Amino acid sequence: MQVLLTGATGFIGQAIAAALRRAGHTVHMGHSPNSPRQQHAGGVPMDFARDTDAATWLPRLQGIDAVVNAVGVLRNTATRPIDAVHHRTPVALFDACLQAGVRHVVQISALGVQTGTTRYARTKRAADDHLLGMTAAPGCPLRSVVLRPSVVFGHGGASAALFMQLARLPVLVLPGPVLTARVQPVAVHDLADAVVALLGPHQQQRGVVPCVGPEALPMAELIASLRAQCGRPAAQVLRLPLPLTQLSARMGDWIAVSPWCSETLAMLATDNVADPAPLRALLGHDATHYSQLVARAWSAPASAPQRTGAPT
Repeated sequence: MQVLLTGATGFIGQAIAAALRRAGHTVHMGHSPNSPRQQHAGGVPMDFARDTDAATWLPRLQGIDAVVNAVGVLRNTATRPIDAVHHRTPVALFDACLQAGVRHVVQISALGVQTGTTRYARTKRAADDHLLGMTAAPGCPLRSVVLRPSVVFGHGGASAALFMQLARLPVLVLPGPVLTARVQPVAVHDLADAVVALLGPHQQQRGVVPCVGPEALPMAELIASLRAQCGRPAAQVLRLPLPLTQLSARMGDWIAVSPWCSETLAMLATDNVADPAPLRALLGHDATHYSQLVARAWSAPASAPQRTGAPT
């Protein structure tokens, strides 16, 4: 297929691009006009902060069979307003896909947005709902799938880098939600392979597909597992008082590249878990178990083929 991939230079986008190419697809790399990689062969400049009109997207969709939207931001900024990036621009893109005769759309969303109250969740959910509602109409020729991963782990990911930094510390002072919130991390290459499956043997599938690893665990235990996978002894873990937790999150709001901020703290209020069976069905095998993440998703480049599955 001819695939337009938005957010192609991001952490998840790069893994998806590599997997699509291995599967034989031609990938048209969508990127910000200001991206240092804008001269990438086959690159398509686009601005998710401003391209909120379907007419803007129609020329970019000529000859395109499938669109994968992997654009996302954690917090609202002047240059990347979250309402435009997550909602208004994707809606314009999806409407243009229907007009242009695109046959498949895969939207990379996030687990928990279906009930979340944060701005991140509300804006992601609005785009998801528009796409699913539009393509649910009888006779609609456009097939759509919304992939909702839990924490995505891999080399180059901001969250994964934070977890690995924490895993190196002999003494951990963690916010209460981090000690108790349950997550179900998914390796970035498994998420990428799921996209490939949806444009291949599972291209008839529609609707929402959760993307999670085989087993859930509290985030503090995930950090402990990563530490053990790196050959380090168990760390001493202390609880950060709630006032300091809130202060640290507000401080993170001022650091644009930090994955720890008020939005993250709010999202940790509920578990981020789901049934692993849908992803297993797409992959044809178990997704990477959290106990194998360092070897299979961190130490190995995301662009390389991976051997996946739960430990035996």
